[in-house]
Amino acid sequence: MAARRAHELLGCMTWRLAGQCRAAVGGLRLPVARGAAASCGAPLRGLSSLSGAEGGRLPLAAQQSWVCPLVGSSRGYRTGWGWQEAGRGGRRVWGMVFAFGGALGVMQTLKYSLGEQRAEEEEKVPDGGLQLTLYQYKTCPFCSKVRAFLDYHHLPYEIVEVNPVMRKEIKFSSYRKVPILIAGAESTLQLNDSSVIISSIKSFLVSRKSLEEIVSYYPAIMVKNDKGKEVAEYQNRYWLMLSEQETKQLYESKEAQKEEMKWRKWADDWLVHLISPNVYRTPGEALASFDYIVREGNFGSVEGIFAKYVGATAMFFIGKRLKSRHNLQEDVRQDLYKAANTWVAAVGKHRAFLGGSQPNLADLAVYGVLRVMEGLQSFDDMMANTKIKPWYQRMTKAIQEQSTSQ
Repeated sequence: MAARRAHELLGCMTWRLAGQCRAAVGGLRLPVARGAAASCGAPLRGLSSLSGAEGGRLPLAAQQSWVCPLVGSSRGYRTGWGWQEAGRGGRRVWGMVFAFGGALGVMQTLKYSLGEQRAEEEEKVPDGGLQLTLYQYKTCPFCSKVRAFLDYHHLPYEIVEVNPVMRKEIKFSSYRKVPILIAGAESTLQLNDSSVIISSIKSFLVSRKSLEEIVSYYPAIMVKNDKGKEVAEYQNRYWLMLSEQETKQLYESKEAQKEEMKWRKWADDWLVHLISPNVYRTPGEALASFDYIVREGNFGSVEGIFAKYVGATAMFFIGKRLKSRHNLQEDVRQDLYKAANTWVAAVGKHRAFLGGSQPNLADLAVYGVLRVMEGLQSFDDMMANTKIKPWYQRMTKAIQEQSTSQ
């Protein structure tokens, strides 16, 4: 802002100086060769056309065409009518030069002002020109996966917290689940399913194909679930839509690519199903979980009270059903501990992350799923009774550093 004001002040001073110099130029009496003054006439009359030069600057040839050489002679050092007539041409030239100097000052001020405005706008627009809006429940593990990915890749996004009861925030969508990501690039697109969202945006960042083209590679197919209800199943959700060269640049080997896809799928098919049975394991834990959900979610005051007590009771019993559906042990904590240690073993002792020195999409998925338990008893128990804590802390640090470094 200070630099902008300095440019504006410089422009004003240039105009004022031009006026003063035109008033005083009569006393300068500098000689100008007739030929030089004549050669300046035509280019100066067309001077307004020079403002269209690229970047507000004149090409060298154009600069040379309108600069008038000041030619001195022995007669320039004596007084007399001949000198004064030469001075009249000089006054006109000097007046036009200073006027042009003032114009350049204004042009530079405008150029800087517009440039600063564009810079401010670019700061508000994420990488690749995407404008992102995430519709979510904060405590949803699938939504947390998407946030972890966006945060790590330093992609700014707006959050719309969806009311879990009315869901009026997503009434525009026939897809009634969260997360939903609205991405504005060349046109506005709706992306559904957390893994499709992550794969699509990652492909866009790496390949720079249009987002419309990339999304077309993840078609939704309607299939019947276990209850006989038709649901959308997205194909290729764990694949990145990259060329062979782009794939080699991103992954050090095909095995690394397959490993990432394997553990992303594991996070969706197994790890995420351990969350509800653990956070609603006992009536006390269910109540604590819903107290957190109500505080962080989009509930009205009456809805919040109802959700906290009635929801906690309902989810305690639903947690029992989920335990049976997914064939969990009687003590569901043991399945959570086993999953955490299985993940740590996959990362190995010689890697900071599954992706090596930096997290990959599987790291971000597992971290996003587990993060929703922070502040709850199940999270504290997992940290105390498994080997996952060092990896989890490295992930937290990596995401924080990445999101603030750019």
